[in-house]
Amino acid sequence: MIHAIMVDVDGVIVNGRPSDGEGWASSLEEDLGLAFSDLHAVLFEPHWGDIVTGKLSLEATLKSVLPSIAPGLSPQTLLKYWFENDARLDLRLLAELDEQRCHGVKVYLATNQEHLRARYLMESIGLAQYCDGIFYSAALSCRKPETHFYEKVTELSGLRPEQLLLIDDTPANVLAARNLGWNAIEWNKSSTLAGQIDTLQLAARRIG
Repeated sequence: MIHAIMVDVDGVIVNGRPSDGEGWASSLEEDLGLAFSDLHAVLFEPHWGDIVTGKLSLEATLKSVLPSIAPGLSPQTLLKYWFENDARLDLRLLAELDEQRCHGVKVYLATNQEHLRARYLMESIGLAQYCDGIFYSAALSCRKPETHFYEKVTELSGLRPEQLLLIDDTPANVLAARNLGWNAIEWNKSSTLAGQIDTLQLAARRIG
């Protein structure tokens, strides 16, 4: 029986720009004069692994790399633009998760995030009202699909692996969860939570 649902954020609950669902950087160069390829080269490629696991500060790293690719653009301006343009909520899924909570199932976010965006997701977007908490990589010092991420979340949840359900759109994350004994659903835009849970329960009865 599922006691807690662990929900990924990007590609599951949050899907791009609020206006059209396109990626947050789709108009980055037009709006801020910064090519995403340049940002990727100086931020994401060399530093993101350390940022998303809490070893480096996102804001401090941006302060050190932005002058070389976008003189005059502040970290705060870029972060505001990024976070506000990566905030389209899947309200249908949130309603389905709320229904599960009404039936006593806990709902948590389980996501690869650094500290600033994790706080933005919970407080500014308001995801805190839809879940019972958040487990995120920078706070845990490890990321999906590393086994240690799932082990830490299992321990912190106080539940057994078979009582947990991961909803994630990345196959490697789903596989890693299953390898540790979790239930896991590979999410796509046509998925419905109730339908996926019914499929899992049916498969479990067949095995049993």
